[in-house]
Amino acid sequence: MAVRKLKPTTPGQRFKVVSSFDTITANKPEKSLLVGKKKSGGRNNTGKMTIRQRGGGHKQRYRIVDFKREKHDVAATVLTVEYDPNRNARIALVEYKDGEKRYIIAPAGITVGQEIVSGTKAAPEIGNTLFLKDMPLGTIVHNVELNPGQGGKFARSAGTYAQLAAKEGKYAVLKMPSGEVRMVLLACLATVGTVSNSEHFLERSGKAGRSRWLGRRPRVRGVAMNPVDHPMGGGEGKSSGGHPRSRNGIPAKGYKTRAKKKPSNKFIVEKRKK
Repeated sequence: MAVRKLKPTTPGQRFKVVSSFDTITANKPEKSLLVGKKKSGGRNNTGKMTIRQRGGGHKQRYRIVDFKREKHDVAATVLTVEYDPNRNARIALVEYKDGEKRYIIAPAGITVGQEIVSGTKAAPEIGNTLFLKDMPLGTIVHNVELNPGQGGKFARSAGTYAQLAAKEGKYAVLKMPSGEVRMVLLACLATVGTVSNSEHFLERSGKAGRSRWLGRRPRVRGVAMNPVDHPMGGGEGKSSGGHPRSRNGIPAKGYKTRAKKKPSNKFIVEKRKK
């Protein structure tokens, strides 16, 4: 997986850095795994705009991705590795021995023709899905469940992974992508390997229009607004500002928003680094 810097033939291409798409093997998605995707433009059921800076964007279709991987002890062959407009990772189309096709999050290093399997009989190899109790310590995993049978909930975005640090009683101790150390039940499933497209963070859009293609509208800074519109607005010249905070007054830098009595706090061994 690599990125490509374009020649500065136009102002929009001068700083543009895009994915090379070298691992992608198919241009058209599997029709049976596509569903329509309706955009709200940030508006609620009454048509009122509740989220700003949204609207427009290219039409997309959602690819149904199998985050559960609950089809155990049935081998599947990787048919293609594809681009997915709904996520920054790549997806892989796999076909099971019984003919069923599914999309999965493509791990880094997966190749067309490779066989993958999930369940208790699976080996801890890239693309295979195992229960955390069956994995050796130190294994790099992604698409990890928080509750058994729920489907993968974290370490799903491009280049992310969690590491199995220890097993204590009925819990596995995982180091999360954020640096947080957390306990997860050993009965939860996880897929071996790192998520593909790890160099996604190096990409640069090059121009404002590319954000519009993604459905992102312009964002006005708070300090450029009037006092009636934002806590940081107003003032003569550049004397406005104050403590950085959101439009509804919540401080932005260092203010903790996590609930103090959240039930899952007891599963966090070590908080994420600042």
